[in-house]
Formats: sequence, structure tokens, C-alpha cells
Amino acid sequence: MARLADYFVLVAFGPHPRGSGEGQGQILQRFPEKDWEDNPFPQGIELFCQPSGWQLCPERNPPTFFVAVLTDINSERHYCACLTFWEPAEPTQQAVCTEDAAEREEDVDEGGPVRLSPAAPGPPGQLFAPKTLVLVSRLDHAEVFRNSLGLIYTIHVEGLNVGLENVIGNLLTCIIPLAGGSQRTISLGAGDRQVIQTPLTDSLPISRCSVALLFRQLGITNVLSLFCAALTEHKVLFLSRSYQRLSDACRGLLALLFPLRYSFTYVPILPAQLLEVLSTPTPFIIGVNAAFQAETQELLDVIIADLDGGTVTVPECVHIPPLPEPLQSQTHSVLSMVLDPDLELADLAFPPPTTSTSSLKMQDKELRAVFLRLFAQLLQGYRWCLHMVRIHPEPVIRFHKAAFLGQRGLVEDDFLMKVLEGMAFAGFVSERGIPYRPTDLFDELVAHEVARMRADENHPQRVLRHIKELAEQLYKNENPYPAVAMHKVQRPGEASHLRRAPRPFPRLDEGMVQWIVDQATAKMQGAPPAVKAERRTTVPSGPPMTAILERSSGLHGNSARRLEVVRNCISYVFEGKMLEAKKLLPAVLRALKGRAARCCLAQELHLHVQQNRAVLDHQQFDFVVRMMNCCLQDCTSLDEHGVAAALLPLVTAFCRKLSPGVTQFAYSCVQEHVVWSTPQFWEAMFYGDVQTHIRALYLEPAEDRDPSQVWGDSLALGDGGRPGPGSSLVLRQVREVPAQEDERSALDVASEQRRLWPTLSREKQQELVQKEESTVFSQAIHYANRMSYLLLPLDSSKSRLLRERAGLGDLESASNSLVTNSMAGSVAESYDTESGFEDAETCDVAGAVVRFINRFVDKVCTESGVTSDHLKGLHVMVPDIVQMHIETLEAVHRESKRLPPIQKPKLLRPRLLPGEECVLDGLRVYLLPDGREEGAGGSGGGPALLPAEGAVFLTTYRVIFTGMPADPLVGEQVVVRSFPVAALTKEKRISVQTPVDQLLQDGLQLRSCTFQLLKMAFDEEVGSDSAELFRKQLHKLRYPPDIRGTFAFTLGSAHTPGRPPRATKDKGPSFRTLSRNLVKNAKKTIGRQYITRKKYNPPSWEHRGQPPPEDQEDEISVSEELEPSTLTPSSALKPSDRMTMNSLVERACCRDYQRLGLGTLSSSLSRAKSEPFRISPVNRMYAICRSYPGLLIVPQSVQDNALQRVSRCYRQNRFPVVCWRSGRSKAVLLRSGGLHSKGVVGLFKAQNAPSPGQSQADSSSLEQEKYLQAVVSSMPRFTDASGRNTLSGFSSAHMGSHVPSPRARVTTLSNPMAASASRRTAPRGKWGSVRASGRSGGLGADVGSRLASRDMLSPPQANGAPPDPGFLRPHRAALYIIGDKAQLKGVRPDPLQQWELVPIEVFEARQVKASFKKLLKACVPGCLAAEPSPASFLRSLEDSEWLIQIHRLLQVSVLVVELLDSGSSVLVSLEDGWDITTQVVSLVQLLSDPFYRTLEGFRLLVEKEWLSFGHRFSHRGAHTLAGQSSGFTPVFLQFLDCVHQVHLQFPMEFEFSPFYLKFLGYHHASCRFQTFLLDSDYERIELGLLYEEKGERRGQQACRSVWEYVDRLSKRTPMFHNYMYAPEDAEVLRPYSNVSNLKVWDFYTEETLAEGPPYDWELAQGPPEPPEEERPDGGAPQSRRRVVWPCYDSRPRAQPDAISRLLEELQRLETELGRPPERWKDTWDRVKAAQRLEGRPDGRGIPSSLLVSSVPHHRRSLGVYLQEGPVGSTLSLSLDSDQSSGSTASGSRQAARRSTSTLYSQFQTAESENRSYEGTLYKKGAFMKPWKARWFVLDKTKHQLRYYDHRIDTECKGVIDLAEVEAVAPGTPTMGAPKTVDEKAFFDVKTTRRVYNFCAQDVLSAQQWVDQIQSCLSDA
Repeated sequence: MARLADYFVLVAFGPHPRGSGEGQGQILQRFPEKDWEDNPFPQGIELFCQPSGWQLCPERNPPTFFVAVLTDINSERHYCACLTFWEPAEPTQQAVCTEDAAEREEDVDEGGPVRLSPAAPGPPGQLFAPKTLVLVSRLDHAEVFRNSLGLIYTIHVEGLNVGLENVIGNLLTCIIPLAGGSQRTISLGAGDRQVIQTPLTDSLPISRCSVALLFRQLGITNVLSLFCAALTEHKVLFLSRSYQRLSDACRGLLALLFPLRYSFTYVPILPAQLLEVLSTPTPFIIGVNAAFQAETQELLDVIIADLDGGTVTVPECVHIPPLPEPLQSQTHSVLSMVLDPDLELADLAFPPPTTSTSSLKMQDKELRAVFLRLFAQLLQGYRWCLHMVRIHPEPVIRFHKAAFLGQRGLVEDDFLMKVLEGMAFAGFVSERGIPYRPTDLFDELVAHEVARMRADENHPQRVLRHIKELAEQLYKNENPYPAVAMHKVQRPGEASHLRRAPRPFPRLDEGMVQWIVDQATAKMQGAPPAVKAERRTTVPSGPPMTAILERSSGLHGNSARRLEVVRNCISYVFEGKMLEAKKLLPAVLRALKGRAARCCLAQELHLHVQQNRAVLDHQQFDFVVRMMNCCLQDCTSLDEHGVAAALLPLVTAFCRKLSPGVTQFAYSCVQEHVVWSTPQFWEAMFYGDVQTHIRALYLEPAEDRDPSQVWGDSLALGDGGRPGPGSSLVLRQVREVPAQEDERSALDVASEQRRLWPTLSREKQQELVQKEESTVFSQAIHYANRMSYLLLPLDSSKSRLLRERAGLGDLESASNSLVTNSMAGSVAESYDTESGFEDAETCDVAGAVVRFINRFVDKVCTESGVTSDHLKGLHVMVPDIVQMHIETLEAVHRESKRLPPIQKPKLLRPRLLPGEECVLDGLRVYLLPDGREEGAGGSGGGPALLPAEGAVFLTTYRVIFTGMPADPLVGEQVVVRSFPVAALTKEKRISVQTPVDQLLQDGLQLRSCTFQLLKMAFDEEVGSDSAELFRKQLHKLRYPPDIRGTFAFTLGSAHTPGRPPRATKDKGPSFRTLSRNLVKNAKKTIGRQYITRKKYNPPSWEHRGQPPPEDQEDEISVSEELEPSTLTPSSALKPSDRMTMNSLVERACCRDYQRLGLGTLSSSLSRAKSEPFRISPVNRMYAICRSYPGLLIVPQSVQDNALQRVSRCYRQNRFPVVCWRSGRSKAVLLRSGGLHSKGVVGLFKAQNAPSPGQSQADSSSLEQEKYLQAVVSSMPRFTDASGRNTLSGFSSAHMGSHVPSPRARVTTLSNPMAASASRRTAPRGKWGSVRASGRSGGLGADVGSRLASRDMLSPPQANGAPPDPGFLRPHRAALYIIGDKAQLKGVRPDPLQQWELVPIEVFEARQVKASFKKLLKACVPGCLAAEPSPASFLRSLEDSEWLIQIHRLLQVSVLVVELLDSGSSVLVSLEDGWDITTQVVSLVQLLSDPFYRTLEGFRLLVEKEWLSFGHRFSHRGAHTLAGQSSGFTPVFLQFLDCVHQVHLQFPMEFEFSPFYLKFLGYHHASCRFQTFLLDSDYERIELGLLYEEKGERRGQQACRSVWEYVDRLSKRTPMFHNYMYAPEDAEVLRPYSNVSNLKVWDFYTEETLAEGPPYDWELAQGPPEPPEEERPDGGAPQSRRRVVWPCYDSRPRAQPDAISRLLEELQRLETELGRPPERWKDTWDRVKAAQRLEGRPDGRGIPSSLLVSSVPHHRRSLGVYLQEGPVGSTLSLSLDSDQSSGSTASGSRQAARRSTSTLYSQFQTAESENRSYEGTLYKKGAFMKPWKARWFVLDKTKHQLRYYDHRIDTECKGVIDLAEVEAVAPGTPTMGAPKTVDEKAFFDVKTTRRVYNFCAQDVLSAQQWVDQIQSCLSDA
């Protein structure tokens, strides 16, 4: 029973003491005046009566009513019902207010009249003051309070004849029951009647309609987020203009939280004066009047719910975790069904006429029922995780949070984790955990209805039915008597507040009220207390827990097969069948990833423990420990599946004898797991064990089990299906143990004991308390021992290193934060958590362990009620326990060191290249799987090759791993992964688990730009110093201080510092001396050029090669202009000069310039002026531009001395020079660096006469303009071009149509047919792709947008006509300058000039670098993807933007190709002219000129454009220490990728194979060859790399040049040759460049683990396969079939293509016949030539026209036909001929002529050499080489003219194929020919490739040679 009301208070308006304008509340009277003993008067009531502040009003407001809630210091809530009405203010009150108001007005208005409100009724100055009647109660009967206060007000206003004192006295003395569903009628003595119903159970909250209203105001989603916010302890603030609404909303939210109680600040109505409470740091639920919304704006972490606006605002910094799925979505849909029943019927064709909607009160209960069900689903089975720590004198209960989360499968769930850690749940456990208490609806629901709820999940109607049932019960709880008698309470009349009240509210007689109260109190004391006995029962536990969502556990499902494997392996171990166990072990280790298998392991191991001990031999011990480690490695620190808990008793049971008296237990080998250093784990374990023992205390002895059943004891397994800790539950489920009837759980026992407790005698009670306390105490000692076992490392001296390596750091750092949290900050952290074991002196291991154990003991003993004496005793014991254990461990450690080490696999030594030396011998490592899943047996199939166990070697050239798979079932495969040291791009330390022992080890992850990744974990035998040494050595080799330190130089080099230079032969200065002089001169020249202000002139030829004479040091005096004659090296040149010039002339550039006819150093004394370009030696000293080659092509009209000035306008002095000329259109391609800003300005200045004071810059600009003019005028078609046009108006489809040419009509692509038609009409040039996708929408509408810039380049034509839709107009600019958009910004073109700018957006080198990094990570990710899928790879590939860069390069290149093809010249002038410029220029030449698509041509292209023109290979490849910071930028690799894309689209146009590109891609970064080192020819000369000594024939030493290596290899194997090579004549390629047409280069993704990268040919050749042999037993020969594994075997080697196979077979057969095998190239050429013989009479050949006619002209593919011939079975390989069926006559003639050379194959002679005619001839060497006498042999059989050094020389020096000879004609002597010979003895042989000049001894022999060659030709 309780009082209905505790206090009645009358509060009125009073002036503020500090004289501010606002008033304040004054308590006029309160009854009773004395405080009740059990309930003191709450302070601050006057603030809550008027939450917005006390103010006077100009009008009389209607009375208001609301209920405020105050919480006292004991968390008791007091309900203050406030009824406020207004009375005319008394003069004093009014005066105060007016005064203040006036003062305020004066401040503003300077004394204007006071006017508070114009609409004041009654007298103009009349104000009204509020007065409040307050009822304070601990009961929440808002309606009764409203009626009671209303009655008092009515009596006053209506002047009823009833004493107010009586009414108030009766109100204060009214006693009603608290709960139990009774009905009570009360009357206050004014003819009124009220019925009060008390709820059935006190614990269920009363909500009336508040929940339904909350949902109406805010909606489902908002209320759900508020619900989650309140549960996860966020701050919630409600805003509304209505106080009643605020208190209802707060009440509703609290009702939803049931069965949890909100235990933080709860203020439904917060007064304005207390608004600063909102900035409190603790969570709260508060309501504030919406008038104060502005004050809430700056609250950063408060969730604001606006009830009037229906919004919930969550700040950015606040994350509200949602309910776990599927509960979130289920709850949402059920709520919508309850709130909107019509939703289900909205789509029905015939909706039912009416639906019955619930009343608001009923809907309120339905909504609560939804949340009640939600909690039942969330907390289902919570009682299984309760630990009964103590039963007497008071129950102490703990909740095993980890086990609960693990069982429910919600370990990762943020929401539930926060709820379980919250205060509300702690209260829930202490209140509802008690086993013997009254139960309510929630207990029933969670115990009995869970199965029903799970069954109903997918049936909405059944769910609704259940909700309605629950709602009925909730409704009944609030309204137990539905047919309630009507209230009868008088109310004031309508508008009574506006009538003038007869008088103010009277002062009441305190004495009279007090007398009534005293009377009632006296009467109560006499009456016996009417106590309704609570019905207490044992709380039902309900069914065991299940996961909230039955997740399929994916790969490691709980399959019976896996468990069987685990059981078998363990039984093999204990039966001593070690080999069998070893076979199964990998499968077991894999299976142990699954939870069920881990529990199964613990359970099986337990079966082998007798009497708490199991002694094993060494091998068994190792197996058991490995399996335990594997189990524990996946345990989180929470151990939510109880695996660590299950293993804990076992690690102290399994042991092995090391020596007499020394035993090693398993715990010393399983310490490296984070779970052991987690205090929460130990607490849960401790409480679980205490529960088991407490339960055993109270069980009858008859119920006690066999004492040997330790398993059940230690794990509380057999508790009648109520395990203690979480682990036991898992095990129970696995074992399916039937619960025995007589076994009762700990909670059942506790319930029984609590029931009996009051009946026991005092002594008995005391005895039980003591027993329990000593049980807890003994367990604490037991756990102190256990913890010391698992926390003290075996070798305490090394523990610092050990722990740090394990990633746990010091125990302090691992556990402090956790302990401190759990003890609410009571323990100060003694060490910085970051420090690890830094401070060896102060932080010893023993001390750390003692402190850890002491904290644990303090916490659990305090919570379990252990006496302080016992606790002190424990603190004394702990250091002794630890010390004793350390002493035991010392002996164990000493003995364990003596054990023989486990046999590790033998280290496999890698094969090394000649000259490669080992720097560091093998360090044992494990190679771990990375993201390339094929290696780990992923999507590619095949077994898991990784992780592999082996060693890593560091050599001067590579980092190599060799080893074998760690999984013995994979087999004895050798796994090799290596990459060149120079290719290393990133090295990072990692900490990883070794695959075998599952220990945490140091590791290293090395990533290379050749797309290899070594992710290694060092074996434990590798010390950290060895690992560090490896890193240092690797770093030293990767970044040598000087380029001479790279492998290419150190490899048997003559340049190694310290060796004496070799003596040079006496044949004039050697090339090396020459190089040095050259460089010295260049340095001097360059130095002087900038120091002195004199005009610089390049030195003449005579000064070349030696320093200038002393007297010329200051100025190099040379003629102002070089005469043409000085350009020609005449016979007067000194030998050294001639050699220098020769060496320059022999460079790739010069050879190519001759081929292109761009300029020759002709033999005539004066140069023909008609030639437009000349070779200028102006840069031969590298004085103008260091990064350019020595000889450059410049316009004929430009003098050398002008070039110096021109070069100043360009970056790095790289002025425009010609690098290629189109053979057909004669347009030239030029390259240069980007313009300096002054150069840009100069280029577009008006052409006015230079002013007298012109600066040097201006003159440079002028020179530059002249230079460009010279380039334009040297082009034949544009010398007299009238007018020009722009490149701006591309049609959007120009890429689709063919470029207009004199022969092809202009088409625009309005439809795909037109496109194909246009393509057919244009015989030269082809669009490439294997797929015939239309190109119409390919690119944007103008050059700019086409090249990724969006601005129009120029407006339409001047006459206003729209731009021509054709791609280029008939009149084009003579020269297009492709420049950087950023650089050419704001430049206006000059209409008079004949060049036009094409600004494009280019990417910089740093973007290439960044993109490459991402590409590397996409192709070779460092770690396994969470869910490996092709999509994730493609996504990361797209993010890298690599293909977009390739697309841009191809796009720009195709644009330039089209411009050149249409006759305009192009100058590519981007960045510094050595990165993107080089890429574009090389691609353009490759696409335009078929020569560059041959092996020889591609080499020439790379040598010319990349090496001679100074691409900075060393800088971009970061070859030395200086480049380390800039990192690897793969500009050249990107170019190769572009070539690869073109190769894919035109497979028949390239002589080289795709492997050749990969080979170059690998070796440009490997530093194996000197070719791709250094940044320019100048630097190569400086190091003496360019000019090799001619005199010495180098032996079979290692190749220095990659080209030399390729040549050697090409002679031996066709790996670089493309069998599909069948080029079309003069073919211009136009590849598709859209990203959709590009493919990822397999160079990035493929790998061969069998032999490492296949690009070092010597290493890739494995041992030959043994031939088939018959078995000795006479059986059939063993099959030669073999399994080819993806990612392991090299497929091209395992299964070569048909042609390679046949060539190999041919060589093998020739060798068997004893003949020297023919070179593969000769065989292949012969086969191809034979194929081209058209229509032979015997019909064995197939006319090539038949083969090709069916293939469309622009899409040819390779055809290989196998044909049966009439005679035997011959193999005829038919390949496309060079021409298609419609080829020209000359082409056919040429084909026929080529084929003659192969006739000899019909009559092979046994003689290997055929010499038809032979003799000595002089032969002129290639360009600029001297005449030499050679021994020539004419071979009529093979149709060859071979030459040798002398008659007896066996090695042929060269071959002229007579099939290629076009004519033999008389010749003329050239410079350097033998002097004494007659002019008629000279003759020339002209071939398709070049002209050979010969000279015989006399005229007769010359005639004989000519006749012999002619006859040989006519025979053919």
C-alpha cells in the first residue's frame, strides 16, 4: 500500500531577488509542513511548475495541466502534477514587473510608454500572475491527479460549498495498493467519485497511449533510431511546444525499453533555468520546450527529436548502430502492419468493405508487444549464460557476454555488443538474473515462446495474431477491470477562467489539514499491514540458445567429414601412427578454421586425459601442440566460442618428460595468443568454475558424479543442459549429451536454496556463507596458478623479444586498457601502453605477471564477496606462486634446448646466371599466399602451392625464393619465385603467422615492378639480426651509390674500380680514349659557353677528338658558318677524327636517317642543295643539348650557329629536330621539348621588324620562328601553300571514316555501312581489332575533346558556315604542333603563319607513377581479398586508370599518324621531350612504318628514339641511391603496353612475338644489360659504353647489350619470332583505342612458380624430359602425359605451339641422323617460301590465292592447313602470302622470285657445304665503313653468296640471299677503294634491302663473278 499523494503545494509568482524582469516561483503553502520520514520533500519544485519561467501575462489564460518528473538521489521518481491558473496580479507584483519593463524600454526607446500588449482585456494596465497547484506523488496516476487538482480548482472558481482543507486532507491521506490488479474507489469529500485500478504486475510499465502517440508524431524509422540510441547510451532530446506531449514521449520511449530499465538522467520536462544540463557528458533522455530550440543548436553529440515537426536529427559525429539483421527489417515490417493495417489490402482488387482499426490505447499495447517480442528474440537464452557466483547471503550473478555473443553469432554486431556493455543490461542481469523471484510476461515470453516466434517468422498473419495476444495481456495489466464504474468529478463551467474570480485562491488552514493527516496516520498504525504476499517462483530458463541468423559458415561448414578427419588424426596420434597422422595434419589444420571442428578437437583430446594428466612422447606432444595452436590462433580476445576455455584444462594436462624430474607441459608452447592476456576471458572462466563448485556444494551426495569426471567438473558440462561458461554449451551441442533427469542446473539449485534460506537457522546460514566464501577463495588460488602458467614465457630472459615479436608487446600494454576499463579506472596504468618491453630494468616479466594477476584477484574477489583477510593472504601468495613457477620453467627451458631439432626440409639452391654471385645464403622462410589466388589453389584450380617452405637467397642480380609447398599432400613440386633486385619497388616489414606452427613471426613483403611479390615469414631459427642484414644488403644492392654498382657493370666488368686500365694497341687512339676526350671537350665547351658572354660557335671537325690548343682556351675560333665541304669527312681527316665520326655515323639514328633518305654525308664534295634536310653535327660535342644524339636532322636552310639560339626557347634545350619522314607523303615528324613560356609568346607574336633594342630572348624567338618557317618550307607540298586551315572542326565521327587522301573519298560516319565502305575504298592503312565493333561514337567532336580536353579549339569558319564535317579540310596547315594544353593556354594563333597548335591534355610522369602503383596492387595484391571475385580485380584495375592512360597515348598517336598520312608535318612538343613525347613519337613511327615492326626495325626504333634521344632510363627506373626518392616510373613499360595492344589487334603485322615485348619489359628494369642504363648518349660515352673496342673479338663472355643477347637467342630458338608475320605493303595501322578495346597485358598477371620468371633464358630451360622407355617388366611404355598446373607450369613450354613443336622435332631428327642441325630460321623461311610457290604441276602445292580469297582484305588471319598429298603423307603448312588475292603484279613477281631460293631442298646433298665458285673480292662496308678484302663463296645449291674473313675460315661472316637480288651492274670506285685497281673491276649487286659495292683483283675476274651470279639468277 502507498499514499496516493505525498505533498500538496501551492506556488505563486514572486519578484526575482536580483531584480531582473522575470519573476520566480514562491511556495505559498505546502501540506503536510513536516517531511515524511520515508519520503523527503523534493527541492526545486517551483522551477518545474513553470518550466519556461515565471512571467506575468496581459490576458487571462485557460488553466493548464502537465506532469513533471523529478528523480531523487536514490533514483526514485517523483511525479509532480501541476495545474496552473492565472489571477489578477497584485499591485506589488505588477509594480515590480512594470518597473523592470520600463527600465528595459528606456534602454531602447529612451523612455517611451510601457505597452506590454495592445489586446489586454479589462483595464489597460491589468496583468495576470500564474498560480500553480502541485501534487507530489511516487505513483504515476496522471488521470487521478488531473481530476483531483481539477476538483480543487473547480471548488475555488465555482465557489462550491465544500471546505478546501477537507478535500486536500482527504487527498493526502488516501492510501491505495501498489499493484496486484485491485480496484479502489476514492472520494475527496466533494460529492466526487474516482476509481483507481492498480496494474496486475508492478514490473510492467504503464504507457496509456504514449507509445502510439510517439509513433504518430515521429514515424517508424525515427522511433526505431531513438530506441537504438537510448539502448546504446546516446543523448536524446525531445522538443515540443506542449509539456504534456514531452512527458508522454519520454514515457513512451521508456516503455519501449522494457525489460531494460533506463538508468541515466531522465527529465521529461526541463526548466529553462537548467538548460546547461544538456551539456553534461553522460547519456540522458530530456524534454525541452521548443521555444528554446536555438539553445540546442550547438550541442554536437545530442540526438534531437522534434515532436511537432516529426523529425529526428542525428549529428554527424554520432553513429547509432542499427538492430542486427534480420531483426531490423522484421521489426520494421511488423510495425508498419500494426500502424497501417490497410497497407496489406491497398493492392487488392476487391478490398473488404471495412477494416476494424484498434483504438489508440490498444494500438499502443500492440506496438509495445512488437518491442517485447524483439527483446525476447534478442535476449533469447540469456539465462544459459548466467554464472551463479554466490547464492548466500545474497545472490551474486555474472553474465558471460562473450559466450552469449558467440552462441547468437553476433560477435561482430555493434548494437548488441553496446547493449550488453551498457548500464541498463547490468541492471537487467542483477534484477532478472535472480533465480527465485516473481515472474512476469517477459520471463514467460523468453522462456516459452521463442520456438513459436521462430516458426512464425515468415507468416505475417501469425505474427500479428501473436502480437494481438501479447497486446491483450499488456492491456489487461493496465486495465484489469474493463467494466469500470464512471468517474464522477465536478468540472468548472465553460470559459470560467474569463469570469472575474470573486477572490484570489484563499490561504488554507494548515492546522486543519495537518489534523486530518495525523488522524489518518494514527488509524493506519493501529490497523494490521495489508501485505499481499508476492508469488515467487523459480524463473524458467527456456530452450538453449541458437544463432539469431542461421548463417551458412561457407567453406568451413560443420560437415561430419571434417569432424571425422579431426577424430581420426587424434586417434592416429595417440595410437602412435605418426605417418598416418602426418598425412592428415594439413587437412586437420584447414578444418580447424571451423568452430565445430575446434570444439570437437577439445572434446577428443579430453578423452585421452586420465587423472588430470596425459604423458606423451615428443612427436605426439608436437602434434597436439600444433593442433592446439591452430585452434587458438583464430580465437579473438573474447573467446566467444569458448575454444580457449575448453583447452585451458587440457594445456595443463598434456605433458612430456624431458629428463628425470623435468616435465614440460603443453601450456609452455601455446602462450602466443592474445586470449591469454585478456582479463575478461579469465573472469568468465573463473566465474564459470566457481559456479560449478558452488553447485556441487549443494547437490546431494547421491547426485555427485564419479570424481574422475573432471571434464564435466571443470567445464560445467553436465548441468542438466545448463553449462556454465559458454564453451560448455558449444561442446554440449556437438556431443548431443542427453540431459539426465536428476541433474539440475546451478540456477535451479540456487533457486531451491533461496527458497529454503529464510527457514534455515542462523548457524546453518553462517556455515553455508563460509563454505561458499572458501570455495571462491580456493578457486582464486587455482586461477592465480593457471594464469602464471600461461603468462610466464618458457624463457623468461628472452621474453621481451618474444612478446614483442608476437605483436602482444608487454603484458601491461596488452591488458592495461582492458583491466582499467573493467575496473572503471581504479587501477592507474603503470606503463605507457606503447612502450612494450623497452625499459628492461624497471619492467621485469615476473613483476608484470604479478601485477596482472593481482588486478584480476582484486576484481573477482571483491565482486564475489571474499573477506579482506583472505584477499590480503592472496596478495602475499601471488608473488611466491610466480617465483616458484619461474624456477620450474628454468629447468624445463634448459632441457628443452637439448632436444634434437625437428628435421627441416633441405634447402634447394637456385640456379644462377653466369657471373651472378650469391650475396646472402639462404635464410629459411615461408612464402605466404598473396592475392594471386591461383598460387594458393584458388580460382585457377590445382592444389595449394603456397604457403611454401624454403629459403630466400640474395644474389648480385636477383632475390630468389626456392622451396616446396608446406602442405605435404601437394607433392614434391619445387616452388620458385624471383625478381631482379633492381626491380624492387617497395619493401615493408610485416608480422605474420607461420603456416606450420601458427606462430607470429617477423616477415617481409617485397614488391617488384616486374609484377612479382614475395610475402615471406622468417622461420624462428632466423634471428632478427639476420633478417635485418638481409634488408640492409638488399637495400644496398637495390640502390648502389653509382650506376657502376649495378649488375650490368659488376658482371665480370673491366670497369670495376681498382683494376688498371688495359694497354691499348698502337693503332691510333682507342674508342675509349676518344670517348673520354669527347666528354672532356664537351664539359669544357659547355662550361665555357655559360661563363663567357662571347658568341658560341661549334668547333670544326679538325678540333674533334682532342682538347683545343692551349692558346685557344678562351675562345673557340671557328669560321662563322660551316662550309658544306667541312661536313664531308674527306681523306684528309685524321684517323682518330674519322673513327669518331664513323662511330657517330654508325649509331642507330644515322642508319635510320639514311634509310629514310633524310640526309646523307654523300661522297660528292659538295652537297646537293635540293635536299631539304641535312645531318648536322652541331651537337657532336653534346654542347647544345646533352640529352640529344650527336648528329641531328635539321632543315637544309638553317645554319648551325642559329641552332644554339633556337634551342634556348625549349625546355632542356631540346629544340625541334626531324626524326622520321613519310616515304609517301614526305611529311616529317619532329620532336622537341616543351616551349619555355617566352618561346610560346615568341611563337605567336606579330611578325614585325625587330626594334633596335631587341633583347636576346627576342632574337631567340625570332630564330625559332625562322626555324619553324624553314621546316615548313622544306616540305615539298607546302612551299607555296596558299592560305591555311584549322584543325578545329572535326566531325564527331572522323575516327570512323578513313582519312581523306587523293585516292579515298571523304566519308563521314552517319551509319556503320558507310564506315566499312570507306574502309574498303582505302587500300592503304587499316583499322585494327579482332572484333568488328563500329567506331562511330568513338571520340568527341573536335581534337580537343577527342584528346580529353573539352574546349573547342577555334570557332567555326569566319564566314559563319558550320565547320566542315570532313576530318581534315583540303587545305591544311603545313605543320601541326602538338603541345601541352596547360602550357599553351591563352595563346592566340596568328592567321599568317603556316603552323597550328593542337593543345592536348597530357598526364605527367607522377601520374604514370601513381597509376602504376595502383596497377601493381590490382594485379599482385599483397593480401588475400575478403571475397575474391573478378569484379574486385576489375574495379581496382579501373581505379588505377592505367588503361585510360594507354587509351590517351594511342589516341594521340593515331591522330598524329592521320595528320602525317594526309601530308601535314607534325611537331610533338610535350613536357621535357623525353617521356610522353618519346612514347608518342615511337608509337607514330611504329604505326606508320612497317620497317619498325620487324625485329631489326624495332631495335632501331628503341635505340634511336629512347636511347639516343635521351629517355632518362636511370632516373625513371631509380637505378641509384640518388633516384631512390623519385621512385620507379614505367614510361617505357607503358610504351611496350601500347605496342602490345597494337600487336593484339594486328597479329600479322609484327615480325616479333608478344614474348619479345614482355622480355624487353622485364629487362628494361632488371639491370642485367647495359642497354637500358643511364639517361643519355652523353652519359654513356662518359662511361665508355657506346664505342666498344673493335680490335678485340670478345669471347663467349656475358652479353652486355640486350640486342646482342636477343640476336644470339634468335639463332637458337624461335621464341622472339611471330609465325603469323605476313605484312601488307606500306601498311599504316590505326588501332582502336577505346578502353573497351584494350586488354590487360598478361605480363602483369601471369606467373610461373615452377621456374620463376621465364625471361632469363638460361635459367628457364629445365632438364630435358626422359624419352619413353619400355618398363623392365615388359609392360607398355609409361605415358608421357603430364598435368599442367595453372600458375605453376609454363604453358608455352609444356605445350608448345604446333610450329615450334615441328621445328624442335626436325632438329631432333637431324641430330639423330648425325647431321649438323639446320638453323630454325632457315627451315622456317624455306617452308614459307615453298608455300608461296603457286600452282605447281604435280598439284601438291595449294595456290595461296585460294587460301586468302575467303578472308576479307582488312581482316586476315593465319591459316594452317594439313593436307594429304598423293605421294605418302606430306605436311603442308599453308600461310597467307604477303599479298592478298588482289595483289599487284610486281608483288607476285617478288613472291615468286623469293621462292626460288628453296628449290634446293628437293635434292639435299650429304655434303654440308656447296661451293660452286669462290675467290677474293673487295667489299665496301655499310655506310661510312672502309673497303675490305673477303673470301666469297657462290653456292648455287642454296642460292647464296657467302663471305668469310679468309680462305680457311669456317665461320661465315655474312650471307647475301640471291632470291633478294634485283640486278647486277657495273660500279664506280668510291672513297677509300683500292687505289691500283682498274675502274672496270668494280661492280654493284642491288638487292631489295641495299646495294653491295664489290671490287675484283682485275677486270677479268670481275667479269667472271658477274657472269656466275647472272647464271645463278637465270637458273632460278
